[in-house]
Amino acid sequence: MMFISWIILGFIAGSIAKAVVGGGGGWPITILLGVLGAVVGGWISGALLGVSLRGFWNPVTWVIAILGGFLVTFLYNKLTKRS
Repeated sequence: MMFISWIILGFIAGSIAKAVVGGGGGWPITILLGVLGAVVGGWISGALLGVSLRGFWNPVTWVIAILGGFLVTFLYNKLTKRS
């Protein structure tokens, strides 16, 4: 069940990040960027602020995942931008 909740969290966080930041790819890339964003956001917030991902329904988890999704989507767009 934990795996499914990570996919759901990743898809929603990735979708929000994609809507705000733009770019990205199809839904598999959106899920991947959202899950990766949650992991990166959790790592950064844990290292800098001492705050970590707490649970699927915790609002802190969602904020961290979405902010991490913004960062990862932004970096993905910069790295895959064609000239």
